Amino acid sequence: MNIRPDEISSLIKEQLKKYETKIEQSTDIGTILTIGDGIAMVYGLQNAMLGELLLFPNNVYGMVMNLEEDNVGVVLLGSDLEIKEGDIVKRTGQVVEVPVGDALLGRVVNALGQPIDGKGPINTIETRPIERSAPSIMDRQSVNSPLETGIKVIDSMIPIGKGQRELIIGDRQTGKTAIAIDTIINQTGKDVICIYVAIGQKNSSVAQIAQRLNQFGCMDYTVIIDASISEPAPLLYISPFSGTAMAEYWMYQGKDVLIIFDDLYKHAISYRSLSLLLKRNPGREAFPGDIFYLHSRLLERCAKLNSALGGGSITALPIVETLAGDISAYIPTNIISITDGQIFLSTSLFNSGIRPAVDTGLSVSRVGSNAQFRAMKKVTSSLKMIIANYNELKSFSQFGSDIDEATRKTLRYGENLIAVLKQEQYKPLQIDEQVLQFFCVKYNFLNDLKPNEVNSFLSDLYKYVKDFHNDILEKIKITHDIKKPDRDNLRTIITTFKNERKAIN
Repeated sequence: MNIRPDEISSLIKEQLKKYETKIEQSTDIGTILTIGDGIAMVYGLQNAMLGELLLFPNNVYGMVMNLEEDNVGVVLLGSDLEIKEGDIVKRTGQVVEVPVGDALLGRVVNALGQPIDGKGPINTIETRPIERSAPSIMDRQSVNSPLETGIKVIDSMIPIGKGQRELIIGDRQTGKTAIAIDTIINQTGKDVICIYVAIGQKNSSVAQIAQRLNQFGCMDYTVIIDASISEPAPLLYISPFSGTAMAEYWMYQGKDVLIIFDDLYKHAISYRSLSLLLKRNPGREAFPGDIFYLHSRLLERCAKLNSALGGGSITALPIVETLAGDISAYIPTNIISITDGQIFLSTSLFNSGIRPAVDTGLSVSRVGSNAQFRAMKKVTSSLKMIIANYNELKSFSQFGSDIDEATRKTLRYGENLIAVLKQEQYKPLQIDEQVLQFFCVKYNFLNDLKPNEVNSFLSDLYKYVKDFHNDILEKIKITHDIKKPDRDNLRTIITTFKNERKAIN
């Protein structure tokens, strides 16, 4: 075969003419410019999406939070100790997702849904993105069925409905978490799945809560998400969104879910830390300008779906800690305006021995009696007014010793009502016992008792009615109503019990 050099040279010249010096850069690979404090600035990644998951060296993942002109700001969902400037970062094309499903029940997981309770892996292959649009107006229905807390002062005057968002607000150590835990305990046998999201709490505190729920057999229908104070700020930031994603799985199956965020003030602080490190412009109290949107897009996902979508619901009990009872601070006012009411816990009531220390004057449920059983409505309709009158008369009576008989009766009636509303922790009451107690208040069966005698009387009365007239209590449980014949019978029964009790004493 003859080789012709002139042909070869002409071919090479032709190829050199067509050669392009343009270098194509991959838009799926970037380079770390700076890293520190759990924040990385990555050059490249022109096609990265907000909220997208990125893969760093040593299998550490990060989430895109900022989209700049020539770089992206990423928060790391793991340790940054073995990551350095110049390292390669890859897109995954996915957003942050967490595992969902019944396999999570009874487990303690971190903000990414990974088990931290030592019980092995979670056997589920289903996942949901942590960020999702809230149900539209047409997808919802009005809140009309009560979520029973078992706490007398709440079920009687500040009723919570399935699909409602009711804020629990108060100073440190006033019983906010206690109300949430008692509500979880009271869901036993009521087919309500519970999710407790601990944001910025101590691991020891979360362990105690898990132990207490185990003690009462509540972990069978409960998931605990622990984003402890020792975790990086990004995990604290995503934890309530992870919990809501898990709750949505059951809601769209037509089930009722109760989710507790404890607490959203610490969540706001974690978001503020991330925003400042990402060099976002600070606003009031150094919080970023979108802090309101952060919590509104979270809480708006909690709703009651219409029957076409299965009628499931997510009821949210966000908790916010205040300083010196200041509910007009920035974060509390934001969340008050988002939620459907608030339960305000007073330090002065707590210190005076009234527990739960719910201030009925500042507490409100915007759903109101729409989320209350008919039986409860009939016996508690005027309680808020009675307590308001009692508090007013009590403050005036301190200035003078001469009190007329009518005022003395009103004060005694109010004192006995306050005694009825006192309740021990971890002892939620069912509807039949609550209705019986408020029935005694409404029809003046406690007027001849001293405040310290009220609770023992009510306890003995419930045992007596349960032993000898249980049909009335069962009817209240089943029908959620107390009609006139039963009311008349109950009056006779209570009168008989009082007479027998006096005879014995």
